[in-house]
Amino acid sequence: MTLQRSIEILADLIAFETVSADSNLEIIGYLTDKLGALGARCIETRDETGAKANVFATLGPDMPGGILLSGHTDVVPVADQDWTTDPFQMTERDGKLFGRGTCDMKGFIATALAFAETLDPDQLVQPLHFAFTYDEETGCIGARNLVNDLSERGIVPDIAIIGEPTEMRVVDGHKGCFEYTTRFVGLEGHSSAPEDGVNAAEYAARYIGKLLELRHILKSRAPAGSRFEPPWSTVNVGRISGGVAHNVIAGKAEVAWEVRPVQSSDAELVSKTMSDYAQHSLLPEMQAVFADASIIQDTVAEVEGLEPMDENAARDLVAELTGANGTGVVAFATEAGLFQQLGVHAIVCGPGSITQAHKADEYVEIEQLDLCCRMLNRLGRRLTA
Repeated sequence: MTLQRSIEILADLIAFETVSADSNLEIIGYLTDKLGALGARCIETRDETGAKANVFATLGPDMPGGILLSGHTDVVPVADQDWTTDPFQMTERDGKLFGRGTCDMKGFIATALAFAETLDPDQLVQPLHFAFTYDEETGCIGARNLVNDLSERGIVPDIAIIGEPTEMRVVDGHKGCFEYTTRFVGLEGHSSAPEDGVNAAEYAARYIGKLLELRHILKSRAPAGSRFEPPWSTVNVGRISGGVAHNVIAGKAEVAWEVRPVQSSDAELVSKTMSDYAQHSLLPEMQAVFADASIIQDTVAEVEGLEPMDENAARDLVAELTGANGTGVVAFATEAGLFQQLGVHAIVCGPGSITQAHKADEYVEIEQLDLCCRMLNRLGRRLTA
């Protein structure tokens, strides 16, 4: 595989304006056509609207296991960002490639596709899979759909390499990200008679108090030897809103909050504790005064973490391919945890730096793409040995 071919494909990918709010069908069509022409067996899964799609493609023998290269096709918006180049036209300058998605994460997808073009499927000794998803940026929605479909089909790769930007370092762990908005509906009234109403803001405050209690409990549950910083699962209240005036009992309130678990059991603890508290403690009090009072929780995102494992074939393979002497953990979430839940050994390793993602003049260094090409070329030699 040549570096130049990866750059050519990346230019094509950047031209697709795959902001998460919009359809990604054009880029999925491009990827499917390219892989299909190489002899890949392609499976497409769509969301309920039909406007978003994943593609899962396989080269090589039809047998269990194999290695998966995975990336998301969606990008974050460019609105209100001060770009000095056209974000959807790749620009090369000073050894860097500028454009929305160059590092997050179309650079990896481009190298994966260029890599596929170099392979003879008949020479592969095990399956090589490709997974390209939608709506990672809004909660790994496409990957969750894909993983469910793979589970139903009985397709479980042995190893998954998720090419998020890590500067080609091997990452074998990241926290999860579970985001919720909890809405309280009470009964408005005059503030001079608070007992005649149901103050949604007050119940929201009590709900927050319970979340803060859990924050302290989670600290005591930090796994021994945790490599995360901080080493425990965290809770954050990001936004509180409600009420209309000083002298009106608040009829509505909202709490936007999240938990970033280092282990799945912590996410389960927080979910059950808060659900029980809302439904069995707060809500009965509210409905005793106003029968139509309610507490409604909206799930914004539930992204499983990638838990570091003592035995991880993906970590060992990619460390060998890259020459890495160690592994790390990162603060940002990826789709890797979803594949781990499927039973796949997963790691995160890809070109570019996360510090360049989501901002104006996003870029990936050409040197980073070259390192990714080298890793995949070494993988190709193993797959055809």
